Amino acid sequence: MRDNEKLLNELIASLDLPDSAYEKAVKRYEDIGEWFGREESECAENDPHIFPQGSFRLGIAIKPLSGEEEYDLDLACNLRSGVDSSSHSQKELKALIGFELEQYRQARNIKKELDEKHRCWRLEYADSLNFHMDIVPCIPQSEIQKKSLAKTMTSYGINESFAEQASDLAVGITDDRHSNYNKKVSDWMISNPEGYANWFENRMNTAQLLKAACESAQVDEVPIYKQKTPLQRVVQILKRHRDQMFVDNQDSKPISVIITTLSAKAYTGASSLELALKDVLNGLMEFVLSDSNQVLNPVNPQENFADRWAMPAYKHLELKQNFHLWVYQVKRDFEFILASNELELISESIGGNLAVAMEKSTLSSMLAIPFDAEAAHTTHVVSEPVSKPWSKGRGEICK
Repeated sequence: MRDNEKLLNELIASLDLPDSAYEKAVKRYEDIGEWFGREESECAENDPHIFPQGSFRLGIAIKPLSGEEEYDLDLACNLRSGVDSSSHSQKELKALIGFELEQYRQARNIKKELDEKHRCWRLEYADSLNFHMDIVPCIPQSEIQKKSLAKTMTSYGINESFAEQASDLAVGITDDRHSNYNKKVSDWMISNPEGYANWFENRMNTAQLLKAACESAQVDEVPIYKQKTPLQRVVQILKRHRDQMFVDNQDSKPISVIITTLSAKAYTGASSLELALKDVLNGLMEFVLSDSNQVLNPVNPQENFADRWAMPAYKHLELKQNFHLWVYQVKRDFEFILASNELELISESIGGNLAVAMEKSTLSSMLAIPFDAEAAHTTHVVSEPVSKPWSKGRGEICK
C-alpha cells in the first residue's frame, strides 16, 4: 500500500537540524544566561531573563539550503526589574546589554567583533557549524500597556483568560530606527515572542510556557526537538519549499512568521502528517482567495505581519503576488507528490522543489510504485527549482 505518511516523515527528517546543532545552541545560550546572572554582571540586580524565540523556540528550524549559510538562534534579554522606559532610553538599554555581551565575547575568546543591528546585537562563532546569535534587549511592558493589549486581544475574539496570560508576557524592544530611540519615553515597539510561542503551542494542543531558572537569571530551554507535532513538521516542510522556490529572489520570499501564523490557524489538530498538511494547504488557499492584506499577530492584533505588502517602499518586491504564487505552487506540488504514480516525476519534484535527494528504489517501496532498476542507471539531475517566483512580465499566476 502507498505510504504517504512515511514519505512525508522521511522528507522532513532530512530537513531537521542535526542534534549537534541543537546541543551546541543550548550550551551557548545557557552560557550567555549564566554570564548575565553572574555576581559581577552589570545586569545581575535587574533579574535578567534570557530566552530563545523564533524557529528554535517553536521547534520549526530547518537546515540551511547551502553549507555557506549560517544557523541562526534568536534570543531575547529581558531585564525584568529596576529598568523601565522612565529610567532608560532604548539606546541606554541597548548599550547596557551590549557592554555585557562584549565582556562575554572577550571572556569566551570569540574573535569576530560584536555586531550591532537595528534591534539586536549579533554574536558570531567562527567554527564548522557557522553559528550566530541575535540578542534583542527588552523590558516588560507597563501594567497599563498590558491591560490595554489584553483588551485589544479580547476585542478580536481571543479568549479572555489567554489574553491576560499572553499580554503579561509583552515586552518593549529596542530599535535604533525609532523616532524616540534616544529619549526616555514609553512608546517602545511592542513585541511578545513568549506570548506567541504560548499561542503556537496552544495550536499544537500542548500549550506550555517553557520554564527554567538559575540563581539570578532565568533561562528557558530550547524547545524539545526530537519529538515533533504534525503542525511543527508541516511548517518545516513548507519553509523548505519556500526557501527553494525563492532561492534566487530572497527579498521577495514569504516571511516565516506569516507562514507559521497562517499554518497554525489552519491546523485542525489532525494526528496524521498527511492530513495536517492538506488542512494547512487548504487554509492557505482560503486566505489567498480572500485577497486579504492582513495577517494579524494573534498576541498583538494591532500588528499586521503583512504590512509591507501595501507599503510603496516594497512595491517592487511584489510581496503579496509572490506569496499567492507560492501558495498555488506549493499546493499543486504536494498534491502531485501525494497522488501521482509517476515515480520519475515525483523524484524530480522532490529534488527540484525541496532540494532533497531520495533513492528511487526507496520511493518505489514507500509509494507502492513499480521501479525499473535498469532505467535508474540514467540519472536526471534537477539543478534548479521547478518554479520561479512571480514577477512582472511572467504572466498570470498559475492556478
